[in-house]
Amino acid sequence: MKRILIVRSSAIGDVVFASALPAAIRRTHPDAHIAWLVEPGIHELLLSDPNIDEVITWSKGEWVKLWKEGRRLELWRCVRQLRRELHARRFDTALDLQGLLKSGFITWLSGAPRRVGLGSKEGSQLLMSEVIPRGGEKARIGSEYQYLAQQLGLDAGAFLPTLTVDPAAEAGVLGKLAEHGLAPGGYAVFAPFTTRPQKHWFEDAWQALAPQLIAATGLTPVILGGPADADAAARIAAADPRIVNLAGRTRLPEAVAAIAHAALLVGVDTGLTHMGTALARPTVAIFGSTCPYQDTGRPTGSVIWLGLECSPCRRRPTCGGKFTCLRDITPAMVLDRAQAMLAAQTQEARP
Repeated sequence: MKRILIVRSSAIGDVVFASALPAAIRRTHPDAHIAWLVEPGIHELLLSDPNIDEVITWSKGEWVKLWKEGRRLELWRCVRQLRRELHARRFDTALDLQGLLKSGFITWLSGAPRRVGLGSKEGSQLLMSEVIPRGGEKARIGSEYQYLAQQLGLDAGAFLPTLTVDPAAEAGVLGKLAEHGLAPGGYAVFAPFTTRPQKHWFEDAWQALAPQLIAATGLTPVILGGPADADAAARIAAADPRIVNLAGRTRLPEAVAAIAHAALLVGVDTGLTHMGTALARPTVAIFGSTCPYQDTGRPTGSVIWLGLECSPCRRRPTCGGKFTCLRDITPAMVLDRAQAMLAAQTQEARP
């Protein structure tokens, strides 16, 4: 393993979960060249990682657009161009962390003689030289990637997700926070948004939590999210003038920096919440229809999941939109857990 390509192209949360892998490779193969292939935008999460030598972007969206528009010749040219770029790097090992046909195809396209698929399916197993089943402790964050590292003979160590703060992004977001009178450690990040409604805690719950959190801790809630979350974030922020709404106003590196300097993070099952764990901030993660992990690996990270009989339902809810698994999680429960995580952080900081 001298020239290694990691293929995990999408899903911010999973990129965060797998973020401990480059360090595990580096500890075992200190002179290796480590590259990570990822979609544009998400690639910004990886640029500051000292264990990654190269970040390669793959414009999947462009390929899909060309296919849908019937522009097959242009698509074929894009495929050939990526193949040339990957072959030029002479990878000896490519790791497909997604195990899907799309990721398996890119892994095969790399030309690496050793192609390792993690739980490969959809036919992608036929494109691999070997397949490692998904394993590990399901209740632990990032366990399937830790298991992969162990099966590859890497020094997995504690294998906790980790992110590196970009200095320029840090300066930018601290400036935005200062405009609202906020200094590092004086605010709590809210991460209320993700891709599916059955993973969302209710807006009225966030509205009720904000003043309770301010009264109990003195921390100002700061809402983070993407441009598509702007309207929902505005509705939550309208409940209390003290809430700071930065949804749609931060790029991913700035979100990382904002979380790194937060006293607390409260969020649903979304990439921003998992960043709180990766950055070792006191974190409360609210889970309903999904439960990928309950053990954050850190004393300052906690998951609230009620474990109802119908949960996890993932993409097939059976409750008719009631989402009881989330509705029954009250602001008081979240505040209690948040205070416990803040206390754990204080305890951990003591000599």
